[in-house]
Amino acid sequence: MEKRPLGRTGMDVSVICLGTMTWGQQNTEAEGHEQMDYALDQGINFFDTAELYSIPPKAETQGSTENIIGSWFADRKNRDRVILATKAVGATSMTWFSPNKDQPSLPTRKRVMDAVDASLKRLQTDYIDLYQLHWPGRPFSIFGTNPIVWKPSDGPEVDIEETLDAFDALVKSGKVRAIGLSNESSWGAMRWITESEKSGKERIASIQNAYNIVNRTYEVNLAEVGMREDVGLLAYSPLGQGYLTGKYRNGAQPAGARGTLFGRLNRYQTPGADAALEDYFDLCDARGIDYSQTAIRFTTSKPFVASSIIGATTMDQLKHDIAAWEMPWDDDLDQAINELHMQRSNACP
Repeated sequence: MEKRPLGRTGMDVSVICLGTMTWGQQNTEAEGHEQMDYALDQGINFFDTAELYSIPPKAETQGSTENIIGSWFADRKNRDRVILATKAVGATSMTWFSPNKDQPSLPTRKRVMDAVDASLKRLQTDYIDLYQLHWPGRPFSIFGTNPIVWKPSDGPEVDIEETLDAFDALVKSGKVRAIGLSNESSWGAMRWITESEKSGKERIASIQNAYNIVNRTYEVNLAEVGMREDVGLLAYSPLGQGYLTGKYRNGAQPAGARGTLFGRLNRYQTPGADAALEDYFDLCDARGIDYSQTAIRFTTSKPFVASSIIGATTMDQLKHDIAAWEMPWDDDLDQAINELHMQRSNACP
């Protein structure tokens, strides 16, 4: 499988990354192990997880995904074959991350240090290849709005300098090899880069943001940042939480699907979503190409994407989606998708 540079770290990651957030609720430990075995056999060397997972977030399942990865490492003895990414939560009202258990949590130096130690224990490893801040440590209009609709936010926050200082210390300690951001804006990314350059502290290698056919907000400002600053995009939700597969078409609620089980798909239920999705399905039908594989291959066709993060609840889904990286891509198909985008830009930000 094609490998691409992870920022300036010297690490090369597979263009497809194995996402893991369903392991511990929708998927069992055995199923998670099976997925990792298959992904590794297919040339995927990059796995992404988070202290938050599994999804949806609950106090009783927090850390369950990292535990499953850790038991796989312990059994397979293959830690050196995987570039492992995990994340610490940003500013959150989920109190189970707070040291006081009754207050909102912030990515302070102490919280970050405690979080990484807990992740290392669950993952049964002594280092993390890429440690990311899951979302900013400040109030910020992120999911379903930025940068289409600005919604002012209030609440407690921690300075970027303090969180960067903690991440830098983790790299110096050997617990972490590289650092990255997630769900971040162009302002936030440049503040991290500027502070790193000013202070000589560790530089971000990646940004993990949503990026897909109906959400190209990353291209508005962040794509230039990524290309000029050597910060790779780790594109999550290349399938739009399943909407780009067509499985929720015409209001369908398939058994076992995340939307059926948990809801939480408002990002893809906006006023313009149905029309944008139908235009995409019509384009694929006219060309005789698969909805899912085309959507994934779209993300990997972009030069600013280091890796596209896929997740699956069944082995059939996983095999189908991994095979997307081999799908032919050409300028004509790219232009056709761009023309749709110009008519119905970012319907699901």
